[in-house]
Amino acid sequence: MQQKKTSQEERSAGGFCLDCGVEHALNEGDARLHCRALMQFLEEEERIDILAAKGKEDPQLTTAGLFSQSRGKMFGIMVCRAADGSERLLRAFSGQYNGIWEIDGWAPPIFDTGTFNRIYADIEPQVKQLGQEIDFTVHHSAQWRDLTEQRRQLSRQWMRGIHALYTLRNFRGQKRLLADAFAGSGGIPTGTGDCCAPKLFNQAACENLTPLGLAEFYWGRENVSLTRHHGHFYPSCAGKCAPILGFMLCGLDKLLLRQG
Repeated sequence: MQQKKTSQEERSAGGFCLDCGVEHALNEGDARLHCRALMQFLEEEERIDILAAKGKEDPQLTTAGLFSQSRGKMFGIMVCRAADGSERLLRAFSGQYNGIWEIDGWAPPIFDTGTFNRIYADIEPQVKQLGQEIDFTVHHSAQWRDLTEQRRQLSRQWMRGIHALYTLRNFRGQKRLLADAFAGSGGIPTGTGDCCAPKLFNQAACENLTPLGLAEFYWGRENVSLTRHHGHFYPSCAGKCAPILGFMLCGLDKLLLRQG
């Protein structure tokens, strides 16, 4: 007898929608099966450049770093239906991979990388310089407090500029900036929008695909907080993903009903 899936396995991603006043969610569907095939590829090939031919692998895209001090990361697969009725698989990794945002065969980030890099190149050296000055200043002195406040304000400016780059899409054909779509309390956590689920939903919406299922797993050395373990499946995170997935999934339920 086949074991029934738990509720955690059934619901892979979701969040509260401010527009509808309800929770939108998506289940795994058949995505876990495709994730296991990807796991086998990662295990055997020890790389993530899935489209590279043998002998042309990119040395920056090996999985060795996932088992080092840098630790592992989340990977995800979304099963979609295209307009012609065919099945499409979308794949994503969380954040950057070895400092790289865009890799063939994987969902792109939800922002323009050129603009992101320009903002980073402009502000990061200033933040770093302030940090060095703080390190060489008497702790809790007037100068130390002034420098610390300067760095805090500059970091906030930096994050506001970065967040303004994220344009989220949903299945009602709507677009919304990250700050306007975020339904959580408090500030927007660093890295919001960079996890697998948001990348995958955004790509599906951009390409007029209908998501049918999503599954995510962790690959590599366990994270520092020991909440993620190699080869285990996890639903989308509550802190960064849920506050924006309510908007991003909006319209999907009606789309699925229309398509049957």
